[in-house]
Amino acid sequence: MLATLAMATAGIFAAPAMAADAASPVFKAPAPVVEQSPWQIRVRALAVIPEDSGSVHGVAGSGLEYSTSYVPELDITYYFTKNWAAELILGVTPHDITGKGTIGSLNKIAEVWALPPTLTLQYHFTDFGAFKPYVGAGINYTIFYDQKAYSADSIDVKDTFGWALQAGFDYMFDEHWGFNVDVKKLFLEPDFDVTVGGEQLTGKANLNPWLVGVGVTYRF
Repeated sequence: MLATLAMATAGIFAAPAMAADAASPVFKAPAPVVEQSPWQIRVRALAVIPEDSGSVHGVAGSGLEYSTSYVPELDITYYFTKNWAAELILGVTPHDITGKGTIGSLNKIAEVWALPPTLTLQYHFTDFGAFKPYVGAGINYTIFYDQKAYSADSIDVKDTFGWALQAGFDYMFDEHWGFNVDVKKLFLEPDFDVTVGGEQLTGKANLNPWLVGVGVTYRF
């Protein structure tokens, strides 16, 4: 009898404690905030589409046209904040230079390779979820090398600076991987020296190319 009474008394006092434990919220520590790396790379397939404009000085009616080139491209991006970043693009591209107008009979005048590193400052819009558009502007310095003359005796396209405008977007599949579309306009008008039939001439090649690329984004 005494044992039964003791057990009942213990149950009466234990029940409120158990109820209090059940009602108490379970505290969970907040998940740690993982900051993204400021570094990002992209690999693109790039079309370089020059504007067919330019002339040889002193040759009335002369014109120039340039071949479109399709090349791989690597770019490296560094984010200063979630919105502001700088991008450097790296790649090389070959182009044929062909005469038109009054010098059309020259056909293929020369072939040159261009190394056009371009640095842009970008603003990234971050209010559209996985869709992340951006715009940018910056500067380009194009180096022309491995220049080969064909119908001309010699050619020397001068290295030059130019301005760049940019627009594009990333569509991110997860925190690291995404798909990229990018369009740039370079304002690039190098001078050149050319010798044809022993006559030394100068001119300007108004390239002003569009750079249209699609590729893969990786954010570290």
